[in-house]
Amino acid sequence: MKILVITELRQGKWNNASFETLAAAQQIAKDTSSTISALVIGKGLPAFADELATKNVAEVLRVEHDLLDAYTPDGYCVALSQVITAAKPDLVLFPHTYQVRDFAPKLAASLGKGMIGDCIGYRNESGKLVFVRQMFQGKTAADVTFQGAAPWFASFQSGAFRADLLAAHPSGKAPVNAIAVTLSPEQIRTKPLDLFKEAKSAVDLTQAPLIVAIGRGIKAPENIPQAEALAKALGGEIAASRPICDEGWLPMERQIGSSGQTVAPKLYLALGISGAIQHVVGMKGARTIVAINKDSNAPIFEIADYGVVADIFEIMPALTEALEKSKSS
Repeated sequence: MKILVITELRQGKWNNASFETLAAAQQIAKDTSSTISALVIGKGLPAFADELATKNVAEVLRVEHDLLDAYTPDGYCVALSQVITAAKPDLVLFPHTYQVRDFAPKLAASLGKGMIGDCIGYRNESGKLVFVRQMFQGKTAADVTFQGAAPWFASFQSGAFRADLLAAHPSGKAPVNAIAVTLSPEQIRTKPLDLFKEAKSAVDLTQAPLIVAIGRGIKAPENIPQAEALAKALGGEIAASRPICDEGWLPMERQIGSSGQTVAPKLYLALGISGAIQHVVGMKGARTIVAINKDSNAPIFEIADYGVVADIFEIMPALTEALEKSKSS
């Protein structure tokens, strides 16, 4: 089987979810004895293609064109449909980003194919791939398979696979092949405007290695500085469950969960969070989850790697003090 991974660049930088999807492809390739091609699309790509070639892939496809400098769904679909038709992959994988959600279903439909989006995992059942995706805000999961002939299209949710487990190329670098595509201005029906910019204080929690998240147990906005001090001592970011942001105690960009951001940090410290499924779906991909809650029956303990049944108002200052002492010593 041939696997093609479509990576994503945004404003001249990698979207880290691209490497998570590449890690998923490496696992699938290992389970199915498949080969992987990684594709980078846009303009001014040699350095990005060379970096991608250091990963354990059979080849890197570089798709450059002046009309691909700025993202448009029409431009990407026209170019990628040509590449897919020529390369004939069996499985095309994407990171489940806002951009992918915009163009990938259109791309699949233009080739007469369906797409399984926002997957959190897969299984190999006697050579047949079964993809797992969440439904009803994570309350249940569905097993989904493809019908019909290849190519098949699927995207993986951010945090579903770990980019740090990505294998390097055994001989140092895979070959990079430039792919020419035919694209005219008349085929692009939209004109990209300035990118939407978040407020200056906004933060992309998906890139944070350490997160301290607070829930209803924080009790009042006056107590949030204690959690912020702990996050600062850890060198991490502060985040929250939905009720905290709904109350306006923290801005909405700090919300983790099905209606907020999906994160997968190295450490997720949950303070006074009960563990409702809507929150859990946004952070369960964390490498290590530490939960502190005075309710021993809180659902958060079911997914926590370490659980502490205690009052967060006793733990937060003590932990902050210990961290600050260790830095000064």
